[in-house]
Amino acid sequence: MTALLVYGAYGYTGELVAGELCSRGHDPVLAGRNGAKLGRVGTRLGCETRAFPVKDADGHLDGVDVVLNCAGPFVETAEPLADACLGAGVDYLDVTGEIPVFESLARRDDDASDAGATLLPGVGFDVVPTDCLAAHLVGRLPDATHLALGFEPHGGISPGTAATAVGQLGEGGAVRRDGRLLSVPPAHRQRRIDFGNGTRTAVTFPWGDVATAYRSTGIPNVEVYIPVPSGARRALKASKYLGPLFDADPVQDGLQSLVRRFVDGPDADERETGRAYVWGEVRNDATGETAVSRLVTPETYAFTVDAASTAAERTLDGDAPGGYQTPATAFGADFVTTLDGVTRTDDDDEDDDES
Repeated sequence: MTALLVYGAYGYTGELVAGELCSRGHDPVLAGRNGAKLGRVGTRLGCETRAFPVKDADGHLDGVDVVLNCAGPFVETAEPLADACLGAGVDYLDVTGEIPVFESLARRDDDASDAGATLLPGVGFDVVPTDCLAAHLVGRLPDATHLALGFEPHGGISPGTAATAVGQLGEGGAVRRDGRLLSVPPAHRQRRIDFGNGTRTAVTFPWGDVATAYRSTGIPNVEVYIPVPSGARRALKASKYLGPLFDADPVQDGLQSLVRRFVDGPDADERETGRAYVWGEVRNDATGETAVSRLVTPETYAFTVDAASTAAERTLDGDAPGGYQTPATAFGADFVTTLDGVTRTDDDDEDDDES
């Protein structure tokens, strides 16, 4: 029986994940919409291929136990693939970081439980390190009321990630307040943060943990930060006036065309040598007590390949509970520390400045 299907296997991330799974002794089925591109990867890796659009996925899951979706934008691919998986009692994983995808799949928790299936989005750099760090932090301060997370990646981005980012340009920012998701202007808050690689000025960013961390930790107030230079901060704040322009179809088409033409993703050397720095802070607003922890991980795509492959293996082994899960609720806060090249440190004496 075929156990694992990788959808989007000819994309930048999907091909890396497929290759990693083969190197670990698996024989995944490689799937995607473009049969010619898929065939080239299948021939190189010696794997079966199945070419189909996501809307027809329910007719192509014979013999499959787990689907790992690496095809973005996930706002377009996740729901139809997840629907097909639930109909067939197949576990669904992906490497999304898109808040609408996390929220949509979380609403299918009961459906997944009834189907005896797992819905586990975000098993890449989005959002394994931050999700596991959040769960670790709430273990250190169980009565925390506020959670702030942030990361500083070093390296480039893939065409799929760039396409997703372009598609979200007009959507602004997001935070969680008192358990509710709120839309906010881009870069609406900033603070000075030591990510573990020197102190940077960082701004709020609509990373997936705004959706997932509440379910992983129960903390009702969540913000995520990324460091950006001053010029980029000004551009982000100005972009709130340009949202309708970015949403216009001709502008989106032009930007997506530029992505396809010019974005290649990090090369093998960059993936091997790059690092990412992840920071998290929890605070009890009534007592003022805080706790801070950090991670250092491999480069974001190298990390994603390892995390997604390992999550797929553990799901195949039956380790993932049924229903909707986050990486931390599925495998625990220490899942991230089992991955290659990851270190975690705790710091009780944090003095980051906030403005």
